[in-house]
Parts: sequence; structure tokens; C-alpha cells
Amino acid sequence: MTQPTLTGSALSHACVPAGMRQSIGAGRALECAAAAAAIGLIVLAAALPTGQASSAASDSAGAEASRSPAYAPGRESTFGAYLGAPYHYPSDFHLKKEGLHDLTIPNVEWYTKPFDNPLYYGARIQRWTEGGRFGTMIDFTHSKAYAPMTTDTKFTGTLNGKPAPEVVKVQDYFSKLEFSHGHNMLTLNALMRLGSFGQFSPYVGVGGGISLPHSEIHLKTDPTRTYEYQYTGLNGQALFGMEFRLATGSVFLEYKFTLADYEAPVTGVDGNWLPFDMWRQFSRWWSGEEPPGGWASTRLTSHQVIGGFYVRFVPELAAR
Repeated sequence: MTQPTLTGSALSHACVPAGMRQSIGAGRALECAAAAAAIGLIVLAAALPTGQASSAASDSAGAEASRSPAYAPGRESTFGAYLGAPYHYPSDFHLKKEGLHDLTIPNVEWYTKPFDNPLYYGARIQRWTEGGRFGTMIDFTHSKAYAPMTTDTKFTGTLNGKPAPEVVKVQDYFSKLEFSHGHNMLTLNALMRLGSFGQFSPYVGVGGGISLPHSEIHLKTDPTRTYEYQYTGLNGQALFGMEFRLATGSVFLEYKFTLADYEAPVTGVDGNWLPFDMWRQFSRWWSGEEPPGGWASTRLTSHQVIGGFYVRFVPELAAR
């Protein structure tokens, strides 16, 4: 008699005790509540009054408002956080190790699950110059990319020293193929405001930086898995957004186009913390050591729509 089998999420679910599943559910609920509370506090801080005298004469109220940071962007610094949702274009995935693998999986339709734990999120710091027209921004984005595991997929080339099967499911050969604790991008950007229309300020920007994903790659024939933060190459982004300015902060909605070329070493190492993982990768590179599992590469080209909040810090002289 054939025994029933469990695969994918069903297997994971069955292997986790009920008490632990309840604990995980409670933890995720607590995480969502904490995120909602943090967002609420940021909104509250953004909406706080500027501290200007509320007893000013009504005939000067309009002039005072026009000079306030809400209506007249100027020299200022902001700290912001955001959530959002990306879309990744399909791209080819390559796995190469001399004498063993030369595999290509064409047109991998990466999916993102932006609202599953860990969430899609980002944080940024901006600095605007006098007049508020031009600025710079350090932007960190935590996105995700998962290969579809259960759909029929074409393989080409060689795998484990043999011709790759023509059509299989990714899960038949990989336990993990994803960047799910982060398709992480750290960028330095130049910004320009396109004017101010009352409390609305549209802006554009362009920048580039480095990719620091958490690579999760496990070929089933390999007894070890790659599960660590890595530097995998350079990236770039272009963006357009609309800022709605409040008394001491802002709400913003933004579109980003990003491009990241990945070359991830297949190390077979379980990492733990980004600084330690980066040091281990640097040490391997410095010694000229090749990764034991070869190299995994792809290009992640993405549309991203985000929304979030800024808290604004205005120099005292600029606020007068």
C-alpha cells in the first residue's frame, strides 16, 4: 500500500506541535501589534504642533502658516519608515560549480509575500539643503524573493555532473531557493523636489548601492545549506513620490524601480548575524577561497510601491 506523503507547507505544519504553532501565531500577532503601534506613534509625532503661539491674530495666521515647515520646505533632516509591496520580473537563475553544476532555470517567476513574516519594510534618513530643493538620502529596503517550488519548471545544462532534467518541480532538487530574510538593498540617493503645492511636495530621486541579501539555497544532494547574509553585488534605483507635509513630519507615497545583479556564493554555512556573516565572507575573499558549492546568480528587476511616514528635524535658525 502506498503511504500518503506530505510536502511543502503541509509537511512543515505537520512537523510543528500544536502548542508551538499557537506560540508562533501569538508571536506574529504581537509583531503586527507592535508595528501598528510604532506607525501610530510616528503619525502622532508627525502631526504634533510646531509650538508656535496659537493666540496669534487671525490676520497673520495665513502668513505664519506659509512660513511653517509644513508649507515651506527648507533645510531639514528627516527619519522615515515604510511598508510596501514589490513585483519582481521573471529572471534566469544560474548555479555553477566547475565540474559539477552548470544549471540554468529560465524565467523564474519570483514571488514576494510582502505581508508575511518577515514583512516587506524600509527605513531611510534624508538631508535637505537650504531652500529644500535638493537633498540626499540613505535608504534601506528589506524586500523578499521566493522561487516557485511546486510548479513545473524547465531546467537546462548540467546538475550534479549529469544532464539536468528538462521539466521538473524546483522542490524535487532544492529544499530552499529564496532570499527571504531579505532581498536587502542599501543605497545612497540624490533627491530633487519638483515644487510645493500647499502641503504637497512631489519629488524624484536616483541612486545606487549594495545588495546584502539573506541567501537561502539548499540543493537536496548537498548535506549543507547556505543560510547567511551576503554581499552579492551592486544595485540601483529610481523613484518618484508625493509627500504630504504635516506640522513636524510627513506622510508619503512612492514608486521605486530597482535593479540588482546577484552573484551569491554557495557556502554551505549557517550564518547568524550580518556583521559576522560579512566578516566571514570578507575573510574567504581575502584568502582567495572559492565557495564549496559554487556560485548562484540572477538579476532582480522590480517595481515597488511604498507608503510611510517621516519625522522632521528642522534647525532652529531655519525654523524661525
